[in-house]
Amino acid sequence: MDLNEILTIAVKARGSDVHIKSGLPPIVRIDGKLRPIPNAPRLSPEMVADMAYGIMSEKQKKQFDESYETDLAYGVPGLGRFRVSVYSQRGSVAMVLRSIPFGIPSIDSLNLPPVLKKLALEERGLLLVTGTTGSGKSTTLASMIDYINDNRTCNVITVEDPVEYLHKDKKSIVSQREVGFDTASFGNALRSALRQDPDVILVGEMRDLETIETALTASETGHLVMSTLHTLDAAETINRIISVFPPFHQRQIRMQLSSVIKGVVSQRLVPRADGKGRVPAVEVMIGTARIRECIDDKEKTKQIPDAIAQGFVSYGMQTFDQSLMQLYTGKLITYEEALRQSSNPDDFALKVSGISSTSNSTWDQFGGEGGGDGEGDSLKVDKY
Repeated sequence: MDLNEILTIAVKARGSDVHIKSGLPPIVRIDGKLRPIPNAPRLSPEMVADMAYGIMSEKQKKQFDESYETDLAYGVPGLGRFRVSVYSQRGSVAMVLRSIPFGIPSIDSLNLPPVLKKLALEERGLLLVTGTTGSGKSTTLASMIDYINDNRTCNVITVEDPVEYLHKDKKSIVSQREVGFDTASFGNALRSALRQDPDVILVGEMRDLETIETALTASETGHLVMSTLHTLDAAETINRIISVFPPFHQRQIRMQLSSVIKGVVSQRLVPRADGKGRVPAVEVMIGTARIRECIDDKEKTKQIPDAIAQGFVSYGMQTFDQSLMQLYTGKLITYEEALRQSSNPDDFALKVSGISSTSNSTWDQFGGEGGGDGEGDSLKVDKY
């Protein structure tokens, strides 16, 4: 069984990730659950090593031999592209391949809130998409870049590790740079991007202080900077960014961040009620005057969830629990799953049972018609 055959089986089964490890058959993650490929043989260390080295360039082989891990992109004609992480475990080679479809899904087809279209067309500032590994951050960012590409004439520069979705030039010019091939690091690429007449800069991940600092500066100087963080929600995202800096610098960073933040989109993938894939539950924070105040004032940062909950009608913001209520009333997810994913299960259960709670005013638009934009019941397809 060769690698392309394994990947073909995984893609047909709508798998998101493929795990290749010696001593086990190939294992595919389908709708969030790991499942071995039926009747597949257990892989030997030599078979896994051959598969891994067979898709690596000489430079990647050297990097792997020196550091015992490397990341790369791998394409199979007619099937798709894959983000690959090759690593060493217990002295043998292993790898995980993440499936990346050839086509770029639209914001609508991903069941994302319509307010993301407005955020994508912001001309300057900082826009973050956050969530755990495998929550669809890269797909969401790709859909927003594609929306910009369809609707704005601008210069888009992306810095990725590795390049995942491939963007064609439409109304915009899109230059995609891969760390390790087109640039040495995120920080280097981000600094040089400022000299390349950018309108939009996408940084695959804000990994360190240098990248975060440069991203903040870039978003201050008239560019729209988009990036990801591995955080669970908007409040944690703000705290994570600030905590990266030394204490004596944090007051200035609060002021800087509050002035440039345009939005934070946090997402989780929730199993559908019909068992056919997953749908995104999405928290959306918009950089309103109140949100900026909550970021600037350390004592008010804990008020961010309430500010988001109360900003649905006016600004299109929503908390995870409001998003889950929208999905539940649209019969896309079960009550049990909504409760399990909820940030405040007690409050969620009270609302579902029709009992008023202390924060009931934040739920007024989520009683049964799928939310303020009226599109909750039109959610159809899972592209993640």
